[in-house]
Amino acid sequence: MTNPMLLAAAAAPSGTAFLFSNIAPLLLVFVIFWFLLFRPQQKRMKEHQARIAAVKKGDRVVTGGGLIGRVTKVGDTEVEIEIAQNVRVQALKSTLSQVVDPTATPAND
Repeated sequence: MTNPMLLAAAAAPSGTAFLFSNIAPLLLVFVIFWFLLFRPQQKRMKEHQARIAAVKKGDRVVTGGGLIGRVTKVGDTEVEIEIAQNVRVQALKSTLSQVVDPTATPAND
């Protein structure tokens, strides 16, 4: 008669094979997360930073606080935004959340 415990111990990998069989699924999950989550997010971040760095006078922007306006002056770290006629505010470039595409049509048209 064979003892099931001895069979299990004999079939279990040992040493490097055991380590690899335990780490391989974790590496596979990491690679999947990298290509599905981290990499696209980094790409979007780089595109956003490029758009913010390229802000120029006359662009429509949205700030992090939700203010929408037209850029009237651009500095190294700040922009001046006209949010209403003769109402201008200064905002840091890093707080701009979006540069509105002037050729885009409104959703309700």
